Amino acid sequence: MILDIPLKVSVELGRTKMLVNDLLQLGQGSVIELDKIAGEPMEILINDKLVAMGEVVVVNEKFGVRLTDVVSQFGLGDVSGAEKAS
Repeated sequence: MILDIPLKVSVELGRTKMLVNDLLQLGQGSVIELDKIAGEPMEILINDKLVAMGEVVVVNEKFGVRLTDVVSQFGLGDVSGAEKAS
């Protein structure tokens, strides 16, 4: 059944560009500065396609993401489980 197909879900914290020389200097304890501001919404991607924005939360001592905004045209139909009226 199509609803049983596994999808890759990822959350992007941010991006940066680095020179190879700087990359080679990284070691334990190094910090990589990203382009996002702390507290800024994170991008939620399904199979590398933006589908929502969210904020980091803690769930049972693990990281999670609370959806704050869902992109309506992500091509998967209604993923909430509710049927759309025709």
